[in-house]
Amino acid sequence: MRVSLQVALGYFLIVGLAGWFVLTVFVAEIKPGVREATEDTLVDTANLIAELIAPDLAAAQVLIDDGPAPADMEDPGNRIAAALGAYTRRTVTAGIWNIEKRSLDHRVTITDAAGRVRYATDPALVGQDFSQWNDIHRTLRGGYGARSTRDRPDDDGTSVMYVAAPVRWGGHIIGAVSVGKPSATVAPFIARSEAKIRDRGVLLLLVSGLIGALFTWHLTHAIGRMRRYALDVAEGRRSPPPRFSARELADLSAALTAMRERLEGRRYVERYVHTLTHELKSPLAAIRGAAELLAEEDMPAAQRRRFLANIRDQEERLRNLAERMLSLARVEQQESLQESVPVDLVRLAGDVAEAVAGTARGVGIAITGPATLIVIGEPFLLRQALVNLLENAIAFSPPGGRIDLVMEAAPGSAMISVRDHGAGVPDYALERVFEPFFSLPRPNGSDKSTGLGLSFVREVAALHGGTVCLRNHPAGGALAVLELPRLT
Repeated sequence: MRVSLQVALGYFLIVGLAGWFVLTVFVAEIKPGVREATEDTLVDTANLIAELIAPDLAAAQVLIDDGPAPADMEDPGNRIAAALGAYTRRTVTAGIWNIEKRSLDHRVTITDAAGRVRYATDPALVGQDFSQWNDIHRTLRGGYGARSTRDRPDDDGTSVMYVAAPVRWGGHIIGAVSVGKPSATVAPFIARSEAKIRDRGVLLLLVSGLIGALFTWHLTHAIGRMRRYALDVAEGRRSPPPRFSARELADLSAALTAMRERLEGRRYVERYVHTLTHELKSPLAAIRGAAELLAEEDMPAAQRRRFLANIRDQEERLRNLAERMLSLARVEQQESLQESVPVDLVRLAGDVAEAVAGTARGVGIAITGPATLIVIGEPFLLRQALVNLLENAIAFSPPGGRIDLVMEAAPGSAMISVRDHGAGVPDYALERVFEPFFSLPRPNGSDKSTGLGLSFVREVAALHGGTVCLRNHPAGGALAVLELPRLT
């Protein structure tokens, strides 16, 4: 399984479990929380009513115990009954957080000290014995009385919570007030709260998922860049090291770059030492042989001059080899251009053609192209690359021949074509012409070149983000095409 998928699955598993746990806890706590708040309110309400009715309940019990009240005396109990009746008939319209309340739902029951109902919002309960109900029973004995009873035993939605408070007079409990609240009246608030929590929870999970997806994408993208860079290093392709703002990734990129430099440096040294040793054998043997012959005292002057010229030629060959190896080594080790400025290829081609004209052996250079052709690059490297292409074309051109130097603009790129009119490149060599130290015999019988010119051109093209290729022209001769990104 890929690391990015493991990270994504791990993140979503953690977030999902945390979200599920939080949502479950929150939703599970809503109903008990509402019930607790309702019970707290009922406690306050029951005690307030108990204080309000205490004088009238005490007076009403005195009248009941001592007989009927005089005709001109108002019965205090009637005031209690009238107040409860008026409460049940009262209308209300209240918008509570967008939930309409249109009825008063408290169920009030007032008992005497024996637990018998004296007054109630439901007149049918008057006279019944409530002494065994938990709320009344415990309250009349000085404790905290509360109960929850269903109107229909098989329906939990009909549950009613009752809380009772003692009615005290003269230091004695003379009765109890029980206030009930149906759970159905608070169900809309519970449902709305649960819906809000679920909606917010889903939104939270979606946002967390989006953040997780972005984080996973960022990590995957960073790992992918490191992977591509490592593959480029393994395959020897030129690629700039990726840059990261995260310290760990930046350190990893730097470590890979250092490893690449060390590995490439070791391979580079091994390859070039081996190749250089092979290339030095021939000129050194020639120099040594000429020196041994020159040691003879009776050598004719003309022959001596010939061997001295041979030594100078071999020395020049060694010097040219060393210079080209240094140039190629320098450009191979560059990760990016040291200078990036606009370069007019048309003007550069004219300067290069004029510079190599002295060694062209009568070969003409015909330049065609637009008035200007601008690319962004390093002028020195581009000049050297064009010099190598022209010198290579001159070396394989017949005396008095012609080289076509054509420049043209393509969509997003500039192309420089260098064509000679020689014999072309053998098929077996087309795949190897850009290998370091690979060289073909010259048509005029002169010594091979160092075989580093086209390798240098390839490295320069890669540094500029371009390409170079060499193929045989259908009409004869070899055609080298250098393509570079163009400044539009």
